[in-house]
Amino acid sequence: MILELDCGNTLIKWRLLDREGRVRDGDMAPDLVELQRLLGGQEREIHGCRLVSVRSEDETQVIFNQLTSWLKRAPLLARPSQELEGVRNGYEDYRRLGMDRWLALVAGYQLAGGACVVIDLGTAITSDFVDADGRHLGGFIAPGSKLLRATLLQHTRLVRYDEAASWNLLEPSPGTTTAEAVECGCALMLSGFVQEQLRVARRLLGENPAVILTGGDAHSLITVLPDNAIVVADLVFRGLALACPMELGP
Repeated sequence: MILELDCGNTLIKWRLLDREGRVRDGDMAPDLVELQRLLGGQEREIHGCRLVSVRSEDETQVIFNQLTSWLKRAPLLARPSQELEGVRNGYEDYRRLGMDRWLALVAGYQLAGGACVVIDLGTAITSDFVDADGRHLGGFIAPGSKLLRATLLQHTRLVRYDEAASWNLLEPSPGTTTAEAVECGCALMLSGFVQEQLRVARRLLGENPAVILTGGDAHSLITVLPDNAIVVADLVFRGLALACPMELGP
């Protein structure tokens, strides 16, 4: 099996692929100690490992060394590149583009087979535009839903609530409780950002670019986009496989 790791700022997303490329197991862990516990001995079947990390170089090296010691083999580490699978990095300094964004936009372009906008709705929201020739045109970064709520609660004294609130982006209604007002307000801000990405995409890429969403809030926000928009939950892992190919093994 192959162990794949996506090392975010706080959590490690992981999954195991069997020899047919199917996901056998997967979860999130705060560190490698918890990951080893979650695997429950399955590491004996792992014959390869690849990872992507957005952490500092020193933190990533620690993870790399721990994995090498634990698995008795060095993992493949996705690194910045100026070009990958026909996509050319559009940053002035290609090394400054986050690796999760880079892998997601490369995977999105391969999946779309042409011009696309890739929107990752996680802790932060990122969008990236790739034209039909594989040129990455850059993107945008904004706070995601958790950051929006946290900032509002941190900087206002009277905005406090414990109850949950639901919202409908297709027919939004003003909130009649603080929870509704905050939750719906943050959802509308995200909705406006996502819809604006489509307007920008049409200006840069033509009338019908592929729209690919990923991240925790993707399913909630896809309702405000055209029918051709799709959610691909494992987009970064797909990009990781392109950057670090390896045999699935016996």
